[in-house]
Amino acid sequence: MFALPLSRWLQGRGLHFSWVIVAITFLTGLSSSAALGLPGALLQPLSKEFGWDVEQISSALAVRFVLFGLMGPFAAILMERFGLRNVVVTALTLVASGLALATQMTQFWQLVLFWGVMLGVGSGMTALVLSAVVSTRWFDTRRGLVVGVLTASSATGQLVFLPVGAWLIEHYGWRMAVMPVLLACATVAVLVFLLMRNRPGEVGLAPYGAPPDPLTGIAPVAAPAAPMRVTFATPFKVLAEAARNRVFWILFGTFFICGLSTNGLIQTHFISLCGDAGLSAVPAASVLAMMGAFDLVGTIASGWLSDRYDNRKLLFMYYGLRGLSLFWLPYSEFTLYGLSLFAMFYGLDWIATVPPTVRLAGATFGKEKAGMVFGWVFAGHQLGAAVAAYGAGRVRTMMLTYNPALFAAGAACLLAAGIILLIRRPAVAVAATAPAKAA
Repeated sequence: MFALPLSRWLQGRGLHFSWVIVAITFLTGLSSSAALGLPGALLQPLSKEFGWDVEQISSALAVRFVLFGLMGPFAAILMERFGLRNVVVTALTLVASGLALATQMTQFWQLVLFWGVMLGVGSGMTALVLSAVVSTRWFDTRRGLVVGVLTASSATGQLVFLPVGAWLIEHYGWRMAVMPVLLACATVAVLVFLLMRNRPGEVGLAPYGAPPDPLTGIAPVAAPAAPMRVTFATPFKVLAEAARNRVFWILFGTFFICGLSTNGLIQTHFISLCGDAGLSAVPAASVLAMMGAFDLVGTIASGWLSDRYDNRKLLFMYYGLRGLSLFWLPYSEFTLYGLSLFAMFYGLDWIATVPPTVRLAGATFGKEKAGMVFGWVFAGHQLGAAVAAYGAGRVRTMMLTYNPALFAAGAACLLAAGIILLIRRPAVAVAATAPAKAA
C-alpha cells in the first residue's frame, strides 16, 4: 500500500528501504518481548489475588516458553508460505488478544490458555527467526549488525515497558499494567500491515549491499522469488540433516543454557527474587530496565563484533561473564551498588549470544537452511527457559529461596563457555568471511 511510494521516496534521498524493514521488525520484537516479560512482574499480584503459588504460575509461563521455542522452526515455513506481513500481523494480533483476555480470567486454566498458549504461539511465530529471515533476505552486507540491532529489541522492550508496568501495578493494579503493551502490539500490527514486504524485489530494490553490475555500476533489482516448495515436514527433514552435524548439538546445547539463564530464570523470577529480599516491584523492574539498557549496547556491539572476530571466542566470553554474574547475585545484598554491578555485567551479554550463534549456524549449514536450523537451535533456547521458569519456581516453593537455582544456572553457563570451543575453527573462519563473499 505505502511501501512502494515510500521506497522510491527514500531511494531518491540515498536511503535503502531495508532500514524501514529493520525499524518495523525492531518494533515487532520490542512489543512481543514486552508481552513476554510483563508476566514476570505479575507473579506476586496474581498469587495474592487468586491464591496460586509461584510454582503454579511458573508452570503456565513455562508453557509459554515451550511453545515460543517450538514455533521457531515452523515460523520460517509460515513466513515462506504466507509472507512476512501476514505472519507478523497474525502473531501480534494473537499476542494482543491473549493479553486482553487475561484481564478477565478467573480460573487457572485461563492463565495457561491466554498467557501460556496464546502468548507462546503468537510470539513464537516471529521471535528471533524473524530477525534471521529479515537479515538474510534484505541484506548482503552488515548482517551481523542487523541481527544485533533486531535482537536488542527484546532488551528495549524491557527498558520501555517494565518500569511503567511495575508502577501501574503498584498504583492501579495488574490489569491496568497490561494496557500499554496491548496498545503497542496493536499499533505495530497496523504499521506492519502498511509497510512490511517480503523481499527487496517487491519494492524494486536489490538487497542492501548487493554487488553492482560491472557494466552499469548499479546493483540489479532482485526479481521476486517464487515461494519455496516446502511443507510442514520440511523442518523435520532439516532437523534430521542438521542432527548429523555435531555443531548443531553444540549450538543447541549452549542455547538451551542461554535460555535457562536468561528468559526462564531472570526475566521470569527476578522481580519475585527481589521481593524476597525486601525490594518492591518498581525498583526491581528498574534494575531489569538497567539490564535492558546495557543489553541494548552489548547486543548491537556483539553484532558488530561477530562480523569481525572469532564467534567461538565471543560466545566463550559471553557465557563465562554471565555465569560469574549469576554466582555474584546472591552476594550482592540487593543494594543499589550490588544490583547495579550485576545489571551491568549480566546485561551486557543477556542476548549478545544471538548474533554469533546465528553466524555460526549460517556458516555451518548455509544461507538457505540457516533460518530453519536456527529455528531448531532457538527451540533449545526456549526449552531451557521453560525448565528454568518452572524449576526456579519449584525451588522457591520448596526451599523458600532462589539461590540454588542461581548457582545451578551460573555453573551451566560456565559449562557452555567450555563446550562452545569444541566447534572447529574452519566454521568460524567461514563465518568471519561470509559478508565479504556475499558482497
